[in-house]
Amino acid sequence: MSGQVHSSFYRFVALADPQRVVERLRELVQDQGLGGNILVAAEGISGAIGGPPEVLHAFEAALQSDPVFQGAFAGMDFKHSACTSKPFSLIKVHLKPEIVAFGIEGVSGLPDAARPDSHVSPARWRELLDEPDVLVLDNRNSFEYRLGHFRAAVDPEVRNFRDFPAYVQAHAEDWKAQGKRIAMYCTGGIRCEKTAAWMQEQGLSVYQLEGGILNYFRAMPDAERDWQGECFVFDKRIAIDSRLEETATTAEQVYADEPDGAWRLARAKRLDPGA
Repeated sequence: MSGQVHSSFYRFVALADPQRVVERLRELVQDQGLGGNILVAAEGISGAIGGPPEVLHAFEAALQSDPVFQGAFAGMDFKHSACTSKPFSLIKVHLKPEIVAFGIEGVSGLPDAARPDSHVSPARWRELLDEPDVLVLDNRNSFEYRLGHFRAAVDPEVRNFRDFPAYVQAHAEDWKAQGKRIAMYCTGGIRCEKTAAWMQEQGLSVYQLEGGILNYFRAMPDAERDWQGECFVFDKRIAIDSRLEETATTAEQVYADEPDGAWRLARAKRLDPGA
């Protein structure tokens, strides 16, 4: 075992000075033995990091309590999984226009009290999988779907998250005519936050799995009842099973049949080239 823990987290929250947040985060992670990526934008924060448990927990405590953040991240959910191998070699904190790039101007994941809450718990999600008027939609790239997905889920066959809106627009009227409700999921929940809000604006009835696949694995001891295959993760572990344990799958295997597989593999190695 590597003795490391992986932590993923996000929160959509309005940040008045995201540059100051980035600067403080860089101070907190410097020379601490952490690796990973943290994105900050005016709309909030998203991170996937790894490190020794005590170091990771100290950082998470600071993230929630440091006065520079003014309570913006207090009570944030951290999804943990143990690591057989070190998930990251480098630690990077980036200032971005969005914490997840959706590609449509004006779409935000910030909470809106005027919009119906589309989040559902893992237990409710299991029920939705069996309801006949529900279409289960995978809100990830096609190579992620092929590696593993929820039973009965539809593959949108997109190669980039930015292509997902076009897929929805091409099918939305048919779904509405058929009386379909859309149950949507992604790895950690963040992609669904923006997509769900936008899909509601298109007149669709949408549910999103709270905390994504990772939360389902954490909450449901028998998640294998509903999950087929493995779950791709964006770090050196490559894939985990429904028990949140690293598998033997390699990046080369995941990208082997992708038209842009060589580019994806090279990009992954370039972004985190260490051992």
